[in-house]
Amino acid sequence: MIELYRAAGGSKRWFGIECNFEPTCSMYTAEAIRQYGVTKGCGMGWKRIRACNQPDAICKCIDPVLARSENVKTRTR
Repeated sequence: MIELYRAAGGSKRWFGIECNFEPTCSMYTAEAIRQYGVTKGCGMGWKRIRACNQPDAICKCIDPVLARSENVKTRTR
């Protein structure tokens, strides 16, 4: 579904805005699903979309999906 959304124009076409994150929320969600599975990945994507409250921001926020190994290291500290 994410690929169809992106192919159909994404946020620019459907909402008239550009994502203020890099990678975009749809790319972030797809990557989170690949790394963490559907349930956790969708939850991470939804959290990211909810944080996208400054559409068309001048500066893009760089926020990649943490690799599973990086996420584990962060939790143990």
